[in-house]
Amino acid sequence: MVNNNEEPKKKMSLQEAIKQQLENKKKNAASGKGVSNQLDQTKKMKSQQTKKVSNQRRKMGV
Repeated sequence: MVNNNEEPKKKMSLQEAIKQQLENKKKNAASGKGVSNQLDQTKKMKSQQTKKVSNQRRKMGV
């Protein structure tokens, strides 16, 4: 069921995949139109309030 017109897909190494992603990222950054480019620049603010420690265990004597 393999067509002779299509080349079999060769496995891509991790290093090649990373290089390809970097190239795509650079192209998007150069064009300035990338939706992902806009999302990367504006990051959500994280809350800087510290979580209050629950002393319920101390009260229960566990």
